[in-house]
Amino acid sequence: MTNLSIAQPSVSAVHGGSGAASPYDLAAMVAERENDRFSLHSKYMNEMWVRVLKTIGYDVGFTRGLGPYLWDRKGDQYLDLLSGWGVFALGRNHPAVREALVSVIDGEFANLVQLDVSTLAGILAEKLIERAPYLEKVFFANSGAESIEAAIKFARAATGRPGILHCAHSFHGLTYGSLSMNGDEIFKKGFGPLLPNAQEIPFDDLAALEKALASREIAAFFVEPIQGKGVNMPSSDYLAGVQLLCRKYGTIFVADEIQTGLGRTGAFFAIDHYKGIEPDMVVVAKALSGGHVPVGAVLTRKWIFDKVFDRMDRAVVHGSTFSKNDLAMAAGVATLDTIKNERIVENAAAKGERLLASFREMAGRYELVSDVRGKGLMIGVEFGQPKSLKLKATWNLLETANSGLFGQLICIPLFKDHKVLTQVAGHANPTIKLLPALTLNDSDCVWIERSFDAVIANAHNTSAVWSLGKTLAEHAIKARMSG
Repeated sequence: MTNLSIAQPSVSAVHGGSGAASPYDLAAMVAERENDRFSLHSKYMNEMWVRVLKTIGYDVGFTRGLGPYLWDRKGDQYLDLLSGWGVFALGRNHPAVREALVSVIDGEFANLVQLDVSTLAGILAEKLIERAPYLEKVFFANSGAESIEAAIKFARAATGRPGILHCAHSFHGLTYGSLSMNGDEIFKKGFGPLLPNAQEIPFDDLAALEKALASREIAAFFVEPIQGKGVNMPSSDYLAGVQLLCRKYGTIFVADEIQTGLGRTGAFFAIDHYKGIEPDMVVVAKALSGGHVPVGAVLTRKWIFDKVFDRMDRAVVHGSTFSKNDLAMAAGVATLDTIKNERIVENAAAKGERLLASFREMAGRYELVSDVRGKGLMIGVEFGQPKSLKLKATWNLLETANSGLFGQLICIPLFKDHKVLTQVAGHANPTIKLLPALTLNDSDCVWIERSFDAVIANAHNTSAVWSLGKTLAEHAIKARMSG
């Protein structure tokens, strides 16, 4: 028998190259056009967002990120407490994720053949189900919103019901299905009509939930274990009650862990803080990407999955062209391995406990701090009307001028004077949310504690508050003139 070997063509041969090093240098291109950053966005993209950045003084031009830190065009270092809205749970440019992505590119994988299946996708699905062993199937998508859309479709197909139920102040995404379950009207205005069978109830209200479910028209109840907009916490028995009621009325219980999942709250899933909670679907995204390649996933029960993909001719009734691509799957695998190997969840729990204790101590000293809440490294610091007459008058005037303005008068000096990047937890919301990388160390915690303490103390000086308000107005005038 003749032993045949087939020579594999080189990349340069396949693509017509000579094999010489490529002159294509993206870093040089970005450096050359750095001064055009805001003008390019104003001309070709979202000019209003550029105006917002200039108005609040955040137009410093970040050029580098590593771990929980950012550097601007002047070389100043910042501590990032937004982490890309929770995407960078491992911090920016984590070496394990970078190495995984490089290995995929260097491996010349047969990516997205479509008439095949991905080994990496199977591995990532297996690792996710290990974290939720009461579920059996995984559907991959490209984002959290796209995963929510899939969950809506799956729930309707599985139950034959039209209704979807969500909570006030919820946020599940901005595509049409997920937008129909958005608890903030500012996101909905101008985009109607939305899905006609979407219904809203108060968060943490089991009586309202049972009343809505009693119609037996609700396919699924979507709930964030901790609400991102405001960092609203449930009662200790709420999720257990949700599970009981959903099972009683045949409604699918969907836990939206897009922001709370993968260690954010000091447990792998936020639902893990509560004994015996086993939703019918768990939706994840954000941190699963490792910050490089967008990826989302719906973890679900097999019976639900089988109602959707029930025959061979329906094997492709729902999908997405780029879902299960090898770069996204590799990023997910590397992220989950890193969370385990570097004890990321444990660090989030410990650092979160420390910071929550520090903020609660501040709340005892500063009358403007009305509440501190959260779990792990998902923390909300809420500001409210003070008791003293001078501060109360200032608070009322600021809130009359612009609801939620006081939160900006905390965020701006944190950014300008202490190089701490953070923002309020929602539109017109007086709560500042901390959503940092889960890799924070003790020095980072000291940076956070000292910065917030100094800014909050200064905010109790009414002249300082008015000075900050004047600064904000000056930024607005500057932005209008430059626009």
